[in-house]
Amino acid sequence: MKSIDVARRGPAAIPRRSVSRTAILRSALIVLALAVWFSPPPAGVTTDAWRLFAIFATAIASVVVNALPILTASAFAVAIAVLANVLPPEKAYAGFANGTILLIVLAFLIARTVVTCGLGARIGHLMVSAFGKSALGLSYSIFLVDAIIAPAFPSNTARSGVLFPMAFSLAGALGTKPDQYAFPRLGSFLMASGAVSLSLSSALWLTAMAGNPLGAGIARGLGVDIGFGSWFLAACVPTVTCMILMPPFLSWLIDPELKATPEAPAAARRALEVMGPLRRNEMIVLVTFGGMVGLWASAAALGLDSTAIAFLGLAVLLATRALTLKDIAREGDVLATFIWFAVLYTLSSALNESGFMGYLGHRLASSMGGMAALPAAIVLIVAYVALHYMFVSQTAHLLAVFGVFLDVGIKLGVPGRPLAFQLLFANNYFSVITPQGSSANLLFTGSGFLSQREMYRVGGLATAFSLLVYLIVGTPWLLLVAR
Repeated sequence: MKSIDVARRGPAAIPRRSVSRTAILRSALIVLALAVWFSPPPAGVTTDAWRLFAIFATAIASVVVNALPILTASAFAVAIAVLANVLPPEKAYAGFANGTILLIVLAFLIARTVVTCGLGARIGHLMVSAFGKSALGLSYSIFLVDAIIAPAFPSNTARSGVLFPMAFSLAGALGTKPDQYAFPRLGSFLMASGAVSLSLSSALWLTAMAGNPLGAGIARGLGVDIGFGSWFLAACVPTVTCMILMPPFLSWLIDPELKATPEAPAAARRALEVMGPLRRNEMIVLVTFGGMVGLWASAAALGLDSTAIAFLGLAVLLATRALTLKDIAREGDVLATFIWFAVLYTLSSALNESGFMGYLGHRLASSMGGMAALPAAIVLIVAYVALHYMFVSQTAHLLAVFGVFLDVGIKLGVPGRPLAFQLLFANNYFSVITPQGSSANLLFTGSGFLSQREMYRVGGLATAFSLLVYLIVGTPWLLLVAR
């Protein structure tokens, strides 16, 4: 009946409703942005910082409510920031020369090469033959691989370059592609598994994310000593619990079309037989990719730059023609991702440098005077997680407010070590709260299976679920082992 009713009303009816709703949302956001822009800034915040907050918050809100695509919102944001003299041009465009952002673009190209040469399909069929009796089994295999390799990778962005081809190939091996209608939610489920896995594995090991040792150093300055062994002891119970519970939660949230696939392992083995031995380009990509993984894993010890390693891998693939300029020309989404992430990264960093984030932390601290230790700890942790909607970088978030929140908690009587661990773990699991919450998310969001809006929904709920697990399971454990 619904389809008949739509046909009677005519094909133009639905577009008119959609345009009307979009226009209302855009108008409301403009009114709110202007209200903030022209209102006097709070004491302790400069006019430029306040107006930059209005620009950044409006850009993020327009994506969340689906008023504008993220690239369009970012383009408006940087243009207004420069034309209104809120940011100087050289500062506004600094993100386009940022090594981490360049690493993301290179990881896109290299990861897609793993797929296009056929190696990704082979890996996918191998994983399906071993774990493919259910979608949950495939999700757990992603979490397991990531947990094993995480301590050797101080960059979760580099690690995403390992997990993304694996997750994308698993989706392809089960017959789902982003440009087709066959099992799209299964692809979304596997992409979400990869993104969330990165956030949790980064919380499991001190060396799995570059910001973790930095946070440990800040905590040490406040009298809280954290080492590799004490980090793992504190993290193992809540993080492993979350890893066990997360795949079923994501499955319930996304509801993939295929849950039980008992015939998939046998089909995957037959597909491997048809593929035969490794082909030339597969061998080149395998050796190149393996070399990059080895160099990324030892980058910290050898003093190597992760982005330069990615450039070296790209050069090898181009020189051997495993990747061609025509292949690169087809990756239009890479340019879009490069632009919007560079813009949001720059605006977020500028907000941090202006002192706006520190101002928010101090305001929170002053409003909590006299609060009991346990509710104070919960408020601090929840607020710390929610603040990440304003950040593009986990490390920038940590530098801006981690020390402030930890110091406030200690002064309110919260045990320092458990609170430090909870905030540092949150600094990892909240990375999926938005598409731009971590550079590692971008490969999975750019896969075609997860839209930015869907990533906001799935990432926000996965972060909330992780927060509950770490509070409920982690708090008693930390009070036991980290006093």
